Amino acid sequence: MQVYLRRFHYILLTIGVLMASTCSGSPLELRSPDGNIRFAFQLTDSCPVYSVWYGNTRLIVASPLSLVFRESGNNPSSSVFGPGLHALEPIYREGKDEYTLPIGKNSSVHDRFNEYTIPLQEPQGRHRKLLLIVRLYNDGLAFRWVFPRQAGWTHYKLLAENTGFRLEGDPFLLASFLPGFTTSHEGRYARLHLSEVKNDTLMDAPVFLEFPGNLYMAITEAQLTDYAGMYLIKHKGLLKSELSPLPGGHGIRVNAILPHRTPWRVLFIGPRPGAFLESNLLTDLNDPCAIKDLSWLHPGKTDFHWWNGDIVPDTSFPPGINFETNQYYIDFCARNKLEYHTVIGYGGIAWYTNDGISYQPGPHSDPSLPIPGLDMQRICDYAASKGVGIRVWVHWKALWPNIDKTFTQFEKWGVRGMMVDFMDRDDQQMVNIQTTILRKAALHHLHIQFHGAYKPTGLLRTWPNELTREGTLNYENDKWGNPITPDDDLNVVFTRLLAGSTDYHLGGFRAVATADYKAHYTHPLVLGTRCHMLAMYIVLENYLPMVCDDPTAYEGQEGFDFLKSVPSIWDETRVPVAIPYQWAAIARRRGPDWFLGAINSSTARDASIPLSFLPPGRYEATIYSDAPDVIQNPNHLVKKTRIVQSHDSLNLSLAAGGGEAVWLRKLENTHL
Repeated sequence: MQVYLRRFHYILLTIGVLMASTCSGSPLELRSPDGNIRFAFQLTDSCPVYSVWYGNTRLIVASPLSLVFRESGNNPSSSVFGPGLHALEPIYREGKDEYTLPIGKNSSVHDRFNEYTIPLQEPQGRHRKLLLIVRLYNDGLAFRWVFPRQAGWTHYKLLAENTGFRLEGDPFLLASFLPGFTTSHEGRYARLHLSEVKNDTLMDAPVFLEFPGNLYMAITEAQLTDYAGMYLIKHKGLLKSELSPLPGGHGIRVNAILPHRTPWRVLFIGPRPGAFLESNLLTDLNDPCAIKDLSWLHPGKTDFHWWNGDIVPDTSFPPGINFETNQYYIDFCARNKLEYHTVIGYGGIAWYTNDGISYQPGPHSDPSLPIPGLDMQRICDYAASKGVGIRVWVHWKALWPNIDKTFTQFEKWGVRGMMVDFMDRDDQQMVNIQTTILRKAALHHLHIQFHGAYKPTGLLRTWPNELTREGTLNYENDKWGNPITPDDDLNVVFTRLLAGSTDYHLGGFRAVATADYKAHYTHPLVLGTRCHMLAMYIVLENYLPMVCDDPTAYEGQEGFDFLKSVPSIWDETRVPVAIPYQWAAIARRRGPDWFLGAINSSTARDASIPLSFLPPGRYEATIYSDAPDVIQNPNHLVKKTRIVQSHDSLNLSLAAGGGEAVWLRKLENTHL
């Protein structure tokens, strides 16, 4: 643990009085740098507990912290790390997180924190020692367990991590409830009081909370590596962690060798939920970039013809898994400066050798071998000649047994990245599989997009070659009769989006009113307006956004010019408006220019966006707004241009399910 602490520049303070009072039952307290967030820790006979305040308002009350281990032997039993613990000398430090993110919502990060390391030891038995690390930022707090190397304890098997969140009062929750641990993490969000939540029902993280007095909190985790994913449940009135079990592990959640550490348990806290979206808290809590050379890594937009039903126009060639079908989409990408074309397959059949059913792999599936007749080298060479990168779709079960030879072959062809699909788990084994995929992909200069995957946890800082991941109900469901509503989109802003990059199958250009919606597997329909869809490219954090409708749906259509121009990577993120269940407006900067996206719920409203986030100067605002007849035709929009400055506001008339998208170009001549 001393090596761990020496990694930082910090101030050590000996706090003998506080240490002694912690042992006797009085709390050890820590405040955020601005003093608004307060964390109190103390020992009780049963376990350590903690409480949290924002200002004078208590949000979390005396919540338990303990760990349950499986003991080895002929008759395995369990033991609890929690009762009767002794606190050794705590260590305080003040720290700064200052780093750059080559891919992220803010390219330059400057955050301050205050931290305690609290050593806890069993006074009897095996005398196991753990460290509780508590860190407070101005926009939230985090804590984790650290298992230092020690005599007589070399490894552990964890049955439960009983991290409690005893919430003050009966706040509202916005959460996605799941039927079990095997899940694609694609569920709708429900808003209800804590008292209305059924006992022992899994809630996916992040969970968003509303307290009286306009105070908000979100609970999630950071740096999920070599550990099980965390859910929340309500058990006997207490909100608590629930870890994903190892397959066939007889209840074991984590099997690890010391030294080891848990992920951070993270609480965003404050009066403005938009600040949670601006925050770099999750990347702050992760290790620096593990890839030395990033010159090969390029975010960008990609087509994805599976979503539109593999549409190609009337041609002289048979559509299918062939060069000509891929050429058609490569040419579309080249004409419109879309960075990537995705090789998927056709009609439910994968592009690579597969003896399974449809896209599901069989025992001899091999992504390093294209199906007979598909020349991947020719496709990659042709795309490169047009300035387009090639990426591919793979099922993880086909990739994993063949990962080294597949990545070697991909690099030889010139493939730039891939979607790895159908993960559907977040147990420790799957978490380690994903980390290994990222590490090995980086060695072969490949980016990764995980689908059917759990939420991100800030690892973008360590492995920036993961450009995005799914893990939310999204527009693919519009294909088969479960359409995503504008209210669904808005709920995602306050939940899943807090965790990071969110792949959403963006780009449906066939918007219809709710009464006109029908399930179309090909040429899918979407709800909400065209401007709502354009704004989603800014509202969502996503470094590999899809343009997934077919070429004929885009070229010559209103708003496609904005879609082509919007960046895929950002230097700064600001959130002027974020009102749960009503509407949100997010502004993102790339270089001197800003892009602003506003999305509305299913209730029409007039609103205003202050432009105070703009630096001094004059900006040419190109504004895409819902047209007056948008109720009759949701694809209609009005495009206009005006000059604005930071003291101005944009007045909006947002249709039900509507939106507004704005490109703010900095003008060189700033004289009035």
